Amino acid sequence: MARAFVRSISFPLSPSRSPKSRAPSSSYHGRSVSLPCRSHPILAHLHTHIRAVLAWAQQGPAALASSVAAGLAHVDALHAALGDLLDLPEAQDALSGAGGSVDRLLDSFLRLVDAHGCFQEAVVALKQDVADALAAVRRRDGARLASAVRAQRRAGQELARLAATARESAVRPSRLSILGGTQGSAAEVEVTGLLMESAAATASASAALFGAVAAMSGSVEAESCSCKGTAALSMSGSVVADVAERLEELEECIEELEAGSEKVFRSLVQTRVALLNIHTLHIF
Repeated sequence: MARAFVRSISFPLSPSRSPKSRAPSSSYHGRSVSLPCRSHPILAHLHTHIRAVLAWAQQGPAALASSVAAGLAHVDALHAALGDLLDLPEAQDALSGAGGSVDRLLDSFLRLVDAHGCFQEAVVALKQDVADALAAVRRRDGARLASAVRAQRRAGQELARLAATARESAVRPSRLSILGGTQGSAAEVEVTGLLMESAAATASASAALFGAVAAMSGSVEAESCSCKGTAALSMSGSVVADVAERLEELEECIEELEAGSEKVFRSLVQTRVALLNIHTLHIF
């Protein structure tokens, strides 16, 4: 894992949302930002959320599968903290001189928005597939269960694909990569580095989340396949009951996922919009 960025330069401790703090002094310019060497509480808050997101993403498969709602909550909290950072005039001024890096960040967050949009669609499809499978098991309809299993398999494959795509974006940046090899102010490196770390942490958590849901879907699919024949459904009451219980558990989990994934999707959109507004303001 890459070493953490140097944090010796930070933001003043004035309230970020105070009306007076929104107007920088006349001597405040993008590449000549002078910041005191004491950390702003928002930065410490953001570091805490990055660590929480990474810690969740690095759990084992079983722990991930049992805590997907917690993972979504961690990602949502991280982006709420990013919103606080991007509200700071000092952070906005620092980003004004980091055009190339901001372009890369906008691209990273766009990929994350797209991935979570596809995840929401996959979750909706999976919910319908699970409902169909549960109805088929309860009615002991082998043909309907077989159809639901095929659809569930497709949903699992889509989730696995999303996990692989997110994993490719989860590389944490080195200090030299932050500004694309150019010389930037300490404030530019500080703010841009934090945003890149946040994007990488979000990608890691997204890959873990998508993979965990795909694994859950796959395990239930395997059990459903074991009794999808009409004869098996008619003869093995214990198997039917076990599969129905697993499908009910997955259905409950998906309901939690729907609410959490919607919040994360909105948070990602808000982060990118805030960054785009800052970038556009300083271009024009």
